[in-house]
Amino acid sequence: MLAARDPIPIPLIAPARRGSFTWLLHLRWMAVAGQLITILAAVFLADVKIPVTPLLILVAITAVTNLMCVAWLYYTQAGRSTSGLVIQSNDSGENPTTDPFAAEDDPTLLQSIALALMLLDLVTLTLMLYFSGGADNPFSFFYFVNLAVGGVMIRPRPAWSMTAFAIIGYMILLRFNVPVEGITIRQPATDFNLHTGGLLFAFSTCATVVTYYVTRTAGELQNRERELRRAQAAQAASHRLEGLTTLAAGAAHELATPLSTIDVIVRELSRHLEDCEKPPSVDTDLRLIDGQLEMCRQILARMRSAAGDAMAHRWDQTTVGDLIDATLEGIRDPHRVDVDDGSDRVENQELWVPREAVAQAIRNLIHNGLDASGSEGRVRVETALDDQHLQLMVHDCGNGMTGDVLERAGEPFFTTKEPGRGIGLGLFLTRNVISQLGGDLKFESSPGQGTRAIVRLPLQQDDIRLHSNSGTELNAVSPLSGVDTKLADSKSG
Repeated sequence: MLAARDPIPIPLIAPARRGSFTWLLHLRWMAVAGQLITILAAVFLADVKIPVTPLLILVAITAVTNLMCVAWLYYTQAGRSTSGLVIQSNDSGENPTTDPFAAEDDPTLLQSIALALMLLDLVTLTLMLYFSGGADNPFSFFYFVNLAVGGVMIRPRPAWSMTAFAIIGYMILLRFNVPVEGITIRQPATDFNLHTGGLLFAFSTCATVVTYYVTRTAGELQNRERELRRAQAAQAASHRLEGLTTLAAGAAHELATPLSTIDVIVRELSRHLEDCEKPPSVDTDLRLIDGQLEMCRQILARMRSAAGDAMAHRWDQTTVGDLIDATLEGIRDPHRVDVDDGSDRVENQELWVPREAVAQAIRNLIHNGLDASGSEGRVRVETALDDQHLQLMVHDCGNGMTGDVLERAGEPFFTTKEPGRGIGLGLFLTRNVISQLGGDLKFESSPGQGTRAIVRLPLQQDDIRLHSNSGTELNAVSPLSGVDTKLADSKSG
C-alpha cells in the first residue's frame, strides 16, 4: 500500500519532451479522448442530433494511426528512449537537428511522418465539422490548435502548408456542411457574400498570424537551447581543465622534491665512490639512475609545457609570420619541420592574439606530428586565409589514426604513445586554447595516410580583445612554472 507522499510508480501518460515525436502521439491520444467525450456529451446530455457513426469512424481513424505509430516506434526504436526523437528544426528551414539521445534516427523520416499525421488530423477535423454544422460549430477554433502544434513540431515551410490546408478546409465548410439543429446558425451560402468573405478573411488572417509567431518563437527557443547547451559544455570543459591542470601541478610539485633529493644523493654517492674500488655494475647502475632522473625531469617539463606556462598570456598584436617564428623557437628537431608561410598577404596578415599561448598550442600539434612520423619523418606546416579565418595546417607522415582513435583525440589523458612519452593532455589543452579564441581544431586522418591537424582562428577578436585589455588573461594556463627547477638546481649543484 502506498503512503500518502509516495509517488505513483507508473504514470498514466509517460513523460515526453516538448517537440518530440512521442509528445505528438500523446497530444493525439488526448484529442481522441476529447473527441469521444464531446460526441457522447452532445448525444446523451445535450440531445443534439448528429450523425454519430461517421464521427466515431473518424475518431477511430486517429486512434488506429496512433497505434500504428506506437507499434512502429516499439519495433524500430527498441532499446532507446523515444522521447528523444526531436523533430523540430531551426527557424531557417534547414535540416532538422536531432537530440543527442537520438543521433541514429532519421530526422527527415520523422518530419515526414509528423507532417502526414498532422495533415490527417486536419482532414479528420474538417470532416467532423462537416458532419456537425460546418463553420458554425464552435469547435472550428481547433484549427488554430493544430496549426500551433504544427509550428512547434515541424519545419516552417511544411507548417505553412498546413496553414494553407486549414484555410482551404474552412472555406469548404463555409459552402458545404450537414446542418445540425442548435448548432447551425444559417444555411450554407450558395454564393459569395460579404459575411462569408469576412469569415474567410478573419480565419485566414488568424491562421497566418498563429503560424508565423509560433514558428518564429519555436525557432528562437531552439536557438536559445542550442546556445545554452554550448555554454554549459564550455563551462564544463573549463571546470574539467581547471581540475586537470591543478592535479597536474600538484602531482608535479610533489614529485619534484623527492626526485631532486634522489638526484643529489646519487651525485654525492658517485663522488664518494670515485676513488674506491667497486664492481663495474655499480657505475652502470648509477648512470642508469641518473638517466631515469633525467627522464623524469623531461616528463615534468612536458607536463608544464602541455598545461601552459603560468606566465601572463597577454594579448599581442602580431602577424602570421611572427606567430610561426615564435612557434618554431621551442620546437625540437626543427630541421624536420617544413614551413610554408604562404603568400606575402598571408605572412603579413595582422593578428591580435595571445601569441605565446597560440604558439604553444601549435607547437603541441607539431610535436605530436614529429612523434607520429618516426625518427626520420618530416612534418609540414602550412598557412592560409579562408573567409575571415586563419588556417594553420600541420601534416605528418605517420601511420594515421583509425576512426575510434580519431573520435577520442583530444580527450584528457588519452594517448596512443608508449609510456613515458606523453600524458594525454596536450591535445586537450590545445583544443581548449583554440576554442577560447573562437576557433576550432579538427583532424583528418586515415590509417597509413598520416594525419592533418587543421586550426581555424578568426581574424577579428574585438570582443575578446577588449575583455583582455581590462586586465584578464587567457583562462587556459596552469601553475606549473618552476616545477622542474628543483631538478635543474640539483643538476647545477
